[in-house]
Amino acid sequence: MQATAIPPPADWRRAFRDLEREHGFEPLEVEGTLPADLRGTLYRNGPALFSSFGERYGHWFDGDGAVSAVRLEGGTASGAVRLVESEGLLEERRAGRRLFAGYGTVAAGGPLARIRGRQKNAANTSVLSWNGALYALWEGGKPTRIDPDDLATLGTTDFGGVIPGAFSAHPHRVPVRRASYNFGLRFGRQMLLDLFELADSGQVRRIATLPLPAATMIHDFIATEGHLIFFVSPLELQLLRQLLGLGAYGYNLAWRPEAGTEVLVVPLADPTRPIRFACEPFFQFHFSNAFERGGTIVVDFVRYPDFSVNEWLGHLPAGEVRPAAPPSFCRAFLDPRARRVEFETVLDQSCEFPRVAPSVLTRDYRYAWLAAHAGETGGLWDELVRLDVRTGERRSVDLGPGRYPSEPVVVQRPGAAAEEDGWVLSLVYDAAVDRSHLAVIDAAGLEVIARAWFDHPLPPTFHGGFAPLRGG
Repeated sequence: MQATAIPPPADWRRAFRDLEREHGFEPLEVEGTLPADLRGTLYRNGPALFSSFGERYGHWFDGDGAVSAVRLEGGTASGAVRLVESEGLLEERRAGRRLFAGYGTVAAGGPLARIRGRQKNAANTSVLSWNGALYALWEGGKPTRIDPDDLATLGTTDFGGVIPGAFSAHPHRVPVRRASYNFGLRFGRQMLLDLFELADSGQVRRIATLPLPAATMIHDFIATEGHLIFFVSPLELQLLRQLLGLGAYGYNLAWRPEAGTEVLVVPLADPTRPIRFACEPFFQFHFSNAFERGGTIVVDFVRYPDFSVNEWLGHLPAGEVRPAAPPSFCRAFLDPRARRVEFETVLDQSCEFPRVAPSVLTRDYRYAWLAAHAGETGGLWDELVRLDVRTGERRSVDLGPGRYPSEPVVVQRPGAAAEEDGWVLSLVYDAAVDRSHLAVIDAAGLEVIARAWFDHPLPPTFHGGFAPLRGG
């Protein structure tokens, strides 16, 4: 990421404060006019406590999660936010001290405690609205069920024993199959990749368990109508250091570019027989979309040349800017039969959190929406961009100075056919007034048509989704 200059004080850094107030749904101040046919709830998730009993976490990814929500109906808005009261958080409160290790935080206590260190399910990364229920997701553990009406924590689930280990924060829907798919990593003598199918009918099943060559990290994947695609970056966990409690997991991941990135193409018709091949080394967090064109699989994603982004992300909550190699929006052309892939840069700009319209999931499409850096700030993303993936044209949304958006979520108008017939929703932190608001953006004209204001700031969120009201 572009990180060459330090931003001025009292800017994006103010967003990284512990959540100041929890509350259920209460009216939000609306500026502008909310569309009458925009009916539903935007749920978001992200770290909201950045320390535990005076000990600052070692990475942004370790913060205890909070689910926030904005409900839109009849031209009005109401908002809510609550911490996810995980078993680990409650245990620490009872003990009155920090107890657990995290992605970038070693376990509390001396050497023996660090060797035996337990990890807390922070439930801080994304949400899943499925089969009438809401879940807070974190890739290192099981889903945490959340009450969609008051955001109360209801406890973790393994869907009746289907999940043997972890459940990623990035499920992907395949509309033609009327199902969503997800994965989880299992550590042991052999690292395993579990694959799951969540049918719209409410059935959950594990469809395959695949071996991986080394202990690593996979944050996201992508799906087409016929395949699941993983890019397994050349990250290798230094097992001895990890077992001895010498450093945290996220900082014990060594970059091994000589190994290359493994491409894993899993046919949904027979997920136990994937196609594997290696290509040049790169890293990625998030994918935009993927689709099949004849014998070619087209995959769009945000690509990093290495893993230096980990340091950048880890130090942002402390207001520190660490240099990192900037990403770009990239298109990959996979030929599974020939075991070959070619890459094309579509947008050479520091960006993240790509999203597309729901109607084009797993299909050829035109627009990707991104959070991006307008300048070389090195801080939080400070603009939203609509990228035409066919022509490379980029257009930005004027949010105003000192405003820092979250991941853009595309909501199409009921019955819409066009990708841009609808709205884009983003939670925005406004540093000038130290408050957060939901920005409602016209997806075609790119204007902010309404803002729904909380009376307090919300810590930056990672991911979320929109749940339409019935009949909406």
